[in-house]
Amino acid sequence: MKRFAALFSAIDSTTRTNEKVLAMADYFRDADPHDAAWAVHVLSGERPKRLVPARRLAAWAIEEAGIPEWLFEEGYHAVGDLAETISLVLPPARRESDMPLHHWIEDRLLALAGQSDDVQRQAVGEAWQELSGVERFLWNKLITGGFRVGVSRLLVIRALSKMSGIDDATLTHRLTGHWHPDAAAFSALVAADTADADVSRPYPFFLAYALEHELESLGNAGEWQVEWKWDGIRAQLLHRRGQRFLWSRGEESVADRFPELADAAALLPPGTALDGEILPWVDERPLPFAELQRRIGRTKLTPKILREVPVVLLAYDILELDARDLRADPLSERRRALESVLRFSGDVPLRISPIIPAADWGAVRSAHGRARDMLAEGLMLKRRDSAYGVGRRKGAWWKWKVAPHTVDAVMIYAQAGHGRRASLHTDYTFAVWQDGQLVPFAKAYSGLTDVEIRALDSWIRKNTTEKFGPVRSVKPEQVFELAFEGIQRSPRHKSGIAVRFPRILRWRTDKPAAEADSLETLHGLLEKFG
Repeated sequence: MKRFAALFSAIDSTTRTNEKVLAMADYFRDADPHDAAWAVHVLSGERPKRLVPARRLAAWAIEEAGIPEWLFEEGYHAVGDLAETISLVLPPARRESDMPLHHWIEDRLLALAGQSDDVQRQAVGEAWQELSGVERFLWNKLITGGFRVGVSRLLVIRALSKMSGIDDATLTHRLTGHWHPDAAAFSALVAADTADADVSRPYPFFLAYALEHELESLGNAGEWQVEWKWDGIRAQLLHRRGQRFLWSRGEESVADRFPELADAAALLPPGTALDGEILPWVDERPLPFAELQRRIGRTKLTPKILREVPVVLLAYDILELDARDLRADPLSERRRALESVLRFSGDVPLRISPIIPAADWGAVRSAHGRARDMLAEGLMLKRRDSAYGVGRRKGAWWKWKVAPHTVDAVMIYAQAGHGRRASLHTDYTFAVWQDGQLVPFAKAYSGLTDVEIRALDSWIRKNTTEKFGPVRSVKPEQVFELAFEGIQRSPRHKSGIAVRFPRILRWRTDKPAAEADSLETLHGLLEKFG
């Protein structure tokens, strides 16, 4: 744990990307492979499952520290992070531990699963007595499931590449799918030549950047394949060695959530991998994303929900055929291969994402104007000669989304953020008018500049009318333009409406609260686009 704590401190003490990569590379080079595997896992954003409720951990820390609950709560509101608050209030460690990182995760943390409250309380208390400083803080972050540090999976892969000499694309592929953090897995990850025996492993997804320039800057329209940008779940469907797998972009196996797609994979030639979008689908048209959420949120799929929300995989690329990796082939060739494979008729839930005829950029603009009517988010523009890359790359693929829905809303509640923003109010609740009353309908956490956040924080503190724990009720005076991608009915919300991906576009200092939009405005959007 000491070595990992030193790595964490080195990463946390700099904003320079190269210094972070170098620190990780040095750690991976010298660390025990078992520890290195867990470091890759947690630094990449993966977290052990939370096995102890936060409220219980806080109660144990209060007891261990011998302080009143109100003092702990005040400290937590000031710090904004439970793990750090616990680290600060606990008494000094009674003894020092030299146990490695994998011991603390596997033998001390994961071993808490299924244990009684008393056993968990004793184990956690003993850990607090053996750890201090950064090590105790990291243990608390791991046990609360909130471990974060200023690196991304991409930077971790860069560090592994620097250490091993293996290219980023190969490392990314090896880490995809069911990668378990143990010594053997880490050794295979950084080995010069490893035969991949995991038939379930998907390929890293290729992602597009938002279109940044005018269409004409892309050159000849004929060099581009134009498709709808669908609003579903990005996925890869695999059929290998008699087994079938379905992976989401988040590297989650979702075959059990969409059994009809896993069954349909058996119709594909062995050694096939498709890339596409899972969509709710009726009468050869997609349904709103909200219908897909009805299936995602269920623990058990009933015959009724399967009938009401059937799905398809709308495929737009083929990455593997006859067990051969096609990703380096031009898109135009991959498209022909895809069309040769997906020649099904009837009720097979596999479709090809259609290519939009576009002889010139005017036709592309016209298609973009029809995107909402197609229940699409916009367009995808892909160079016909492009390979299938790894991660987000500029130049070969672009996404051109339609303008989001917008409304002007009034801020009514504010709450402090977490971590470095724990001292600032950065989480806001917004409302619209209904019969002279403000009805809350959305929360948003992003969209303001640092200068605006500080100015708004100052205003919030001076204009708080009530406090409910960490939440402040403020004078309903500040108006903001909010953007969101979708809208749907929701009986769980007081407004009866839920919006998708709400965010702040701008602070409307020019507009009084009385001129903000109404719930009727949202109902109009719902009738048109919901």
